Amino acid sequence: MSLDVGVRDVKTRVFTFIVIITNVLGDSALKFGMQHQAEGLSLSPLMYLKAFFNPFVFLGVSLLVLWMLSRMTLLSWADLSYVLPVTSIGYVLITLIGRFFFNEAVTPARWIGTLCIIGGMVLVGTTSPRTTPGHPETSA
Repeated sequence: MSLDVGVRDVKTRVFTFIVIITNVLGDSALKFGMQHQAEGLSLSPLMYLKAFFNPFVFLGVSLLVLWMLSRMTLLSWADLSYVLPVTSIGYVLITLIGRFFFNEAVTPARWIGTLCIIGGMVLVGTTSPRTTPGHPETSA
């Protein structure tokens, strides 16, 4: 039984990493692609369709679809109260990318909020991903 728990912990860590990376890279690619549109978007559906075919926008949307699928998979075997705080490190990475890659101004209040996210992620990350007895894959 401890081997099953060990495998599940490895799967949880791998999928947590996938969720974080696809979220950060997807949001970043989407931001980059939308920033580099030749013209601003109006409310015209044609303009949004044109934007979607920007390679960076398409990459961002594709990565965010992968993010959603991997997050759904992770949530199928780990607690929501574990998944959301642990994957929130993505918000910290996005803040850093916004500041240093997109040259966005990050206010002191946002940095403090980012530090709070890091603290919460560390606290939750030291707990077990699953607090309910049994495992969904074996309880059917």
